[in-house]
Amino acid sequence: MNLKELRKADHLSASAINDYIDCGLLFKFGRIDKIQQELKADAMELGSAIHLALADFHTEKMKGNLLSIKDLQECFAAHWKKITDGRNDILYAEGNNPEIMLLQGKELLTAYYNKSSWKDFEVIGIEEAFSFNIEGCPVPIIGAIDLIEQDAAGTVIITDFKTSARAYSNDEVNKNFQLTLYQMAAKAKGYGDADILLRFDCLIKTKLPKFESFYTTRDTTDEIRARRKIIEVARGIAQGIFIPNDSASNYKCKNCSFKKNCDAWFMEEAA
Repeated sequence: MNLKELRKADHLSASAINDYIDCGLLFKFGRIDKIQQELKADAMELGSAIHLALADFHTEKMKGNLLSIKDLQECFAAHWKKITDGRNDILYAEGNNPEIMLLQGKELLTAYYNKSSWKDFEVIGIEEAFSFNIEGCPVPIIGAIDLIEQDAAGTVIITDFKTSARAYSNDEVNKNFQLTLYQMAAKAKGYGDADILLRFDCLIKTKLPKFESFYTTRDTTDEIRARRKIIEVARGIAQGIFIPNDSASNYKCKNCSFKKNCDAWFMEEAA
């Protein structure tokens, strides 16, 4: 079953759990009330187009076809055009427009092509959908792993592609909840007997675009902590607890697509 089908039933995902923890109202508006987003950030749309291009690139590699840099760039350009043409709901940051971001995406993918380890490992899965259950959580955990590879020793490498404005710190990678969830999903998909490495492949939008890979691992304690977090999030959702986080430290608040809904929610009490 693909991810689109899995999403039709009640579920939780890494992004949903993170949304709930970051801001309960963000989760409620988007995933319970299903309110249409007012605007979508240009960075999110760029990331989507890059993900699609990399999925195509590795699909061809798995078939035995090694694409060139030009092929990868053209693949991205096609996805970017499809995503942006005729859209008036994309919020472009100051200095950005579709043409500038087209060039930015091509430069990021050139950095990926030249510096990533894509030639070193065997591709065994691309956009692999998953669904697994945790005792104490009433709904399945679903998602899709961007890339699954295997090295000559049989180690399974689980990769998530990230398009970011900056590099990640080691602490951010080592404590990332999404990667913990992906390891749990990989075990549920039958990779439990293999050694598992987790990796962020980061295309970094600095003035001179660059690429970095960040490797990490997870142990039993990490999985136990993740399970407890998932169960508590599910409990809060079931009880209708959606705590807003409009603090200055919440980076999601500044460009939130539900700003008007949030303001209205806070004014309900006054009314």
